[in-house]
Amino acid sequence: MNSTYNFQYFQGSFLSDLFAQDITDAAYGFLLNYPATASWAAYPNTKKYFIQDGSSESTKTSFDKICQKEAWKNLAVLGDAIPGITIIPPHKLLVDYWRSHFPCSYSNIEMRDCSVYLDELSHSERFDKIITLFPFDHLKPEKHAIAPDTHYRLLSKVTLAELGVQCPKYTSYNLHSVNLEDIQLPEKFPYLIKTSHGLSGEGTYIIKNASDLNYCLTEINKYLNIQLLSTIIVSDFVKNAIQNWCVQFYVNKVGDITLIGTTNQVVTPQGEYLGGLIDYRNTDMSRFYEMIAAIGQYAHKQGYFGVIGFDVLEDKNGEFYMIDANFRVNGSTPLCLQRHTLLDLGKAVAKYSTDYRIDGTLDSILVNLQPELERKDLIILSALEKVKYGKIYTEIYGIVAGETVENIEYIERNLQNKGLQF
Repeated sequence: MNSTYNFQYFQGSFLSDLFAQDITDAAYGFLLNYPATASWAAYPNTKKYFIQDGSSESTKTSFDKICQKEAWKNLAVLGDAIPGITIIPPHKLLVDYWRSHFPCSYSNIEMRDCSVYLDELSHSERFDKIITLFPFDHLKPEKHAIAPDTHYRLLSKVTLAELGVQCPKYTSYNLHSVNLEDIQLPEKFPYLIKTSHGLSGEGTYIIKNASDLNYCLTEINKYLNIQLLSTIIVSDFVKNAIQNWCVQFYVNKVGDITLIGTTNQVVTPQGEYLGGLIDYRNTDMSRFYEMIAAIGQYAHKQGYFGVIGFDVLEDKNGEFYMIDANFRVNGSTPLCLQRHTLLDLGKAVAKYSTDYRIDGTLDSILVNLQPELERKDLIILSALEKVKYGKIYTEIYGIVAGETVENIEYIERNLQNKGLQF
């Protein structure tokens, strides 16, 4: 244990209980969806706070992911102390399931029409401040809970070297000042090229050969052509990495830090995020205390309060290299928040995935999987019914929990036998 710090774990299960200490000065709401740049977005982020969510219309992050599955996942663990603002309501059966499995009333869901929601929130007397995952071009700056210019800079990958934590050596380039073809790239593979504000792994390119580089440069040029990118970084590649951690904590308005949890991240070879694995009893967060303290202190000085998650690669020598910092609720934050609930049930290990799918309606799934849901072998965070070739299926963001990793594998096999696909 690092005796220099006395950080404590959060004792609750809901996001709004973390924020409760910091929202007494005004009327706050939590806007559950990210901004987007796709043609379906009524309020595209194309003016100032660029977000790289796909270089062409066909590859843009979809409406159902941003405004339904991702939004509902956070709503499931938001709690009652902050209204959750959503532009698409979750299925009534999903809310009923949440009510029966989480100690929360879910009476705080605030619906807004997707065609006018940012205008309404900008002029709302109901809300003084809006907590966001990312700054919105079309939400008045004074309505953002965190000053949007500050938040945008904190979320930039260019800011990593300022956080006082070891990270891979990198160089940033403003593409308004330097031509892409004039950038001196490393002579040897592998290395990384990243856009400044990629969403969910988008805009991160691992360059292992000339083919990877050609693809990356094509993608960056597409972003430049649609004027949604100004800055990239070229970064060293961390060799001999043995673990990919996501360390999460909360920093409040006076700079105090509360631990949320640390997950072992599950990503594709291309860096796309699929979920996380957590061992509530045996993950020693004191290994990251120096990093937590430095990042928390920096964030506080910038005027930030809220959840922070930073991604850390650990190499075979035990060296830590921070490769990303997310000043927002992270994908696996709901997994971390199940700590006390699942430990009370003797479930010390849990796995979060965005990649579950099962044939049938949500209604049929809740019946078919009732024993597993009652035991919390499976916790459903979001569920969206879809139709393909006339067949209904349901996509699920969920958590599988067990006593050990082996127990989780057994539970997953049982769920597969009942139709759950991975």
